[in-house]
Amino acid sequence: MKGMNKHSIKTKIMLMTTCAILVVILASTFSGILVIRNVSNTSARQMLMLMCESGQRNLDHYFESVEQSVEMVSAYVESDLDGIDDARLQAHLGRVDDIFKKLTYKTFGVLTYYYRIDPSVSTTEKGFWYVNLDGDGFKAHEVTDITLYDTENTDALVWFTVPKATGEPIWLPPYITDNLDVRVISYNVPVYFEDRFIGVIGIEIDYSSMARQVDNITLYENGYAFINDQDGNIVYHPRIDVTTMKEQPKVPDGLISDSEMIRYEYDGVEKNAVWRPLSNGMRLNVTVPTKEVNALWFHWSIWIVIAFALLLLIFVFLITHFSEHITRPLRNLTEAAEQVDDGNYDYQLEYDGKDEVGILTRTFKKLVSHLKTYISDLNDLAYADALTSVHNKGAFDLYMKNLQTSVESDDPKPQFAVCIFDCNGLKVVNDQNGHDKGDIYLKAASKTICEVFRRSPVFRIGGDEFAAVLLNHDFENRETLVQTFNEVCAKKSEAATEIWERVDIAFGMAVYDPNEDLMVDDVVRRADKLMYENKWQIKNRK
Repeated sequence: MKGMNKHSIKTKIMLMTTCAILVVILASTFSGILVIRNVSNTSARQMLMLMCESGQRNLDHYFESVEQSVEMVSAYVESDLDGIDDARLQAHLGRVDDIFKKLTYKTFGVLTYYYRIDPSVSTTEKGFWYVNLDGDGFKAHEVTDITLYDTENTDALVWFTVPKATGEPIWLPPYITDNLDVRVISYNVPVYFEDRFIGVIGIEIDYSSMARQVDNITLYENGYAFINDQDGNIVYHPRIDVTTMKEQPKVPDGLISDSEMIRYEYDGVEKNAVWRPLSNGMRLNVTVPTKEVNALWFHWSIWIVIAFALLLLIFVFLITHFSEHITRPLRNLTEAAEQVDDGNYDYQLEYDGKDEVGILTRTFKKLVSHLKTYISDLNDLAYADALTSVHNKGAFDLYMKNLQTSVESDDPKPQFAVCIFDCNGLKVVNDQNGHDKGDIYLKAASKTICEVFRRSPVFRIGGDEFAAVLLNHDFENRETLVQTFNEVCAKKSEAATEIWERVDIAFGMAVYDPNEDLMVDDVVRRADKLMYENKWQIKNRK
């Protein structure tokens, strides 16, 4: 401030204003960094938890479908069993076989199903064992000769000896199934007749079916998911081939915790992780390097520091010439920074001058706009399916929740229909042609659904399942759209030269009835049931 009297009022005002602006700029910078860091960390934590919860729901739905099938058979077995002589057992096994066949066709990923009679009950009627290794349907397989094993030793024939020893239904960790040399996990239920142990019924599901669902959980550049059992042993890890190791690896130290967000170190890399329990007793973990979580807010913080440092120089220059002119807009800008610090990103700045203060105001508004866009992008990423780009299961659950609120509060009630789609033959495509061709098949199916139901939100709610909610125009023209959908699928399938280019989709549509449907989930379940009926009809036609 050359040429100014250091004792003059103007100099004192300018010095005080400069110091005040310096404090405000530093506070705004620090507050902005804190806000961005907190928002970024919160959003990252929410995204991790959303990914983990979505994976938990998908896996639990898968495991629960297996449990439901086995327990339904178990209930039938104990109600049907009226004696344990060979003649009655033989007739009983035939009836149970028929029930089991019907249920396993509706349960995804089933590799084997069985009903094994304890040799102490009958040496003639051993039970049955059906396997489906090639995806062409279940075929009878010679049952394991249990008499060759010590059935009191739970280390052998775990699918039989463990439920026999515990007397309770149980999920077993991965093991190599007898005679087939295939890694599986299984759910088994002991059968009793008049308090006497009769045998075991169970289903073994392909280990790779569970692995594929875990592999779909990815985020950032190096984020992934893995599963461990109750003892801390890693059951499946996308970057560790557990099946080839002599001993099951343990989870890293510090990862087994009851905390929602866990920080731990593995191979010298600090990581953040969240976890959710699975219905079969295992635990799903989603982990990402802490450096990747912090990278974005750190990047923005550097730019904030640089921007505010430059702006401080501009303000000092402007104050020397326009101290009175810049007082009001700076105060408004300070108030806006405080609003952003409090989480209000919609605070309006009225000043739009063409001077440096106006530039500062617009820069700050653009920064807040970028921050809002970044938060919105994170939400979009959390609710988008990575493979097909349609909405994911988490988005579907949220949409159904909002629709339920509308059903409960709106009058008149909303009109809508739910369509559930299932891609037929995906397992065959994956097994025979590889998962890359299976991905092509899923993308083609998703594209077809979106083309026909273009005015409706479309969701991927499972590995090969999609859903669409029909409202307004699509709801009014639903029957026409269904006919169009069948015609489009048939046309694309006829034009296909490869199996993965076909569009073979079973579907069911249910219309919301306010007189009968208390919950929107009732409509979803009805559509799902109709889809399975359609899937069954398609299989019978083939």
